[in-house]
Amino acid sequence: MDRPYIFCHMATSLNGKISGPYHGAAGPEPGQLFYHLAFEKNGYYQHQGWLSGRTTTDDNFTFYKKPDLDQNAPQVPAGDFVIPTKFDKYYISIDPHGRLAWQSNELVYQTTHAQVLEVLTGQASNAYKAFLRHKNIPYIISGKDKLDAKLALDKLKNLFHMETVMLGGGGVLNWSFIQQGLCDEISLVLTPAADGSSKTPSLFEAREGLSKATPVSFTLKGVETKGNTVWLRYLVNNTDKQ
Repeated sequence: MDRPYIFCHMATSLNGKISGPYHGAAGPEPGQLFYHLAFEKNGYYQHQGWLSGRTTTDDNFTFYKKPDLDQNAPQVPAGDFVIPTKFDKYYISIDPHGRLAWQSNELVYQTTHAQVLEVLTGQASNAYKAFLRHKNIPYIISGKDKLDAKLALDKLKNLFHMETVMLGGGGVLNWSFIQQGLCDEISLVLTPAADGSSKTPSLFEAREGLSKATPVSFTLKGVETKGNTVWLRYLVNNTDKQ
């Protein structure tokens, strides 16, 4: 398997939502467990990077700002931009067209400090790639017109030496990886709360042009509880091991 081992680690409401008013209704315990499992030194998962889509990144870190681009920037070298990093983790953002307005090449999430790493396609402009280079943000090109997820994972392993990567949403990205056989395990922190909203995103969502709604089954690997919070682990049965 010439890619990292991928585990999808998410916290949801009882009705499968990954965001919405339910957050906070059950207190801090679910969030603390979620962070401990995948980010603390004595947590269950030890990974070299976590991967999210553009919307998730904008929602949590870049806040829908516009990058300050120099449309007259000199032409950058073709291909990927790989540079050394002082961090032991990467935050990997799927940003096919190059739209995220990073202020720094370092992302801080609670006590975790990570190197920002962008996954672009051939649709990203020269101005945006020059913007990333100016900020010392590495990037890889994975696909010409749309994301080639398999190629991206191959590069994460072979260019950045990642053996294990956390997949962290949103729902469209999670489901597209599962549909392509690129997700090995599901780690689900089940928050004892719900709000009934029909307008907030779910754990898995198919989107026309990106993934099908083909059913997938899972094999239960573990169940643990902490107070009222449940931690579930499943293996994905359609994983492509090739």
